Formats: sequence, C-alpha cells, structure tokens
Amino acid sequence: MSTTSAPIVVGVDGTRASERALRWAMDEAVVRGCPLNVVNAWNYEPLADWREVTAAQAGKESEALLDEALRIVSAGRTELPEIIRHSRRGYAAEVLEAASEGAAMLVVASRTGHPIRQFVLGSTSLHCVRHAHAPVVVIPVADRELAEVTS
Repeated sequence: MSTTSAPIVVGVDGTRASERALRWAMDEAVVRGCPLNVVNAWNYEPLADWREVTAAQAGKESEALLDEALRIVSAGRTELPEIIRHSRRGYAAEVLEAASEGAAMLVVASRTGHPIRQFVLGSTSLHCVRHAHAPVVVIPVADRELAEVTS
C-alpha cells in the first residue's frame, strides 16, 4: 500500500447515507492503493447546545462515531486501505473543504441533514462541490435513507 499518493477524504456523520459514502470511498482507496482520511466534523456552542455537553464530551462522541462507522463498513472486508481518522471541531462544510486540500478526491453523501437544517444552514455537499480543493464525489441518498432523514 502506497502512502505517498494523495489520500481520499470522506465525510461521515453517523447516517446510513454517510456509511454508503464511506463504503464507496474505502473501495476506491483499496483500488487506488492510497490512504483514506475519514473525517467527522463536530461543533460545540456552549450557549446553544441543548444537550449540556462539554467540548471534550462532544469530541469523544465524534471519535466514537468514527469508530462505529469504520467498524460497520470494515466488517467482512479482506482488504482495507490505510485509514486515518480525523475528528475536527467546526462546521462540516468548512472542515471538509479544508480537509480536501491536497486530496485525490473528497467523498460526501447528499442530503444527510434534516430539510429545515439544510434550508437554514445550507447543504454541506453543495458547499463542497463549490469550494473543495479536490474533485468531489457525491453519493446520492437512497429513498429509504431520505425517509429516515425526514421522519
């Protein structure tokens, strides 16, 4: 496995759609023989966070989310790429834009957030398509995944 080639970067958020994006990115990294950077962005606003968690707790939840996504997608595989986990504080669109610098490609799922959140904050995948520093692959959301998001 080559560690000198540019990595593939994939954003995960704990949804089934992001698991599909991770699965696709992992397959592509194996084929290309390049590292896979798995990124989860988390944000902590102490005055607006209704869950009353600390920044340290939010970071730990992000690390656990990365571990779980990788456990699910890696199950049963005979070959894995070099995997580098990144838990980054910040807004997903900005974190993924920064992570795409120097990457072979950025992989994201489309529409993984609630429609109201997307209306207010915008689409992460759309931001990435417009601002990433590498080619972007957007994995479409399946109908059943879309139903899960909107319910």
